Amino acid sequence: MAQKCSVEFYTFYLSKEVNHMPWRMAVFGADFYHVVQWFLIYSVLGWCVESLYMSFCEKRPVNRGFIFGPICPIYGFGAVGAYFLLKPLEGNYVMLYILGSIGATFFEFLVAKLMIHLFGMVWWDYKEKPFNYKGIVCLESTLAWGLYTICLFGFLHKGVMALANAYPSSVGNLLARVLIVYYLVDFTIHLCIAKKESMPEPVRVFLENFGR
Repeated sequence: MAQKCSVEFYTFYLSKEVNHMPWRMAVFGADFYHVVQWFLIYSVLGWCVESLYMSFCEKRPVNRGFIFGPICPIYGFGAVGAYFLLKPLEGNYVMLYILGSIGATFFEFLVAKLMIHLFGMVWWDYKEKPFNYKGIVCLESTLAWGLYTICLFGFLHKGVMALANAYPSSVGNLLARVLIVYYLVDFTIHLCIAKKESMPEPVRVFLENFGR
């Protein structure tokens, strides 16, 4: 009985928190709670699709994320950012394709430059693709981003919104907190591993053993 009351109180507490700031803060016509849910869903979905595709191509299991868990934030930022920026053009598929191709390629370029600065490398390589620029962007991916943008507005975002509304807000609140904290910790660990050469020897030894 006491355990049941404890669970009910915790669920009630989480539900109340979702109804308070900052979860209900307005973000371009949506509330912050749903924006976070969309971001997490797209991040996990992007990781699943890319990992499955690369595993099929290389005929072995491949983790396409740069962190340990099944999440690829570049897809979360890219999809949510594209949705808000291009929403005024919803229904105009020609402009969605053109701007989606250009915008996503520019975003991919910026992320690649940031990863080179932070980690000294990029987690993808287009050097074998025709019409590539230093292996970080290429014509093939640019054309694909345009198709992804059309899919995003055609049906994908509707499915993501439905999924985000399919589970209780208390569950979404808990998942968001756990996954965001996990991602930040994981990202920090990988950043420290990448920068271990510039760290004190005890820290460097620990990171070398941790990364094995």
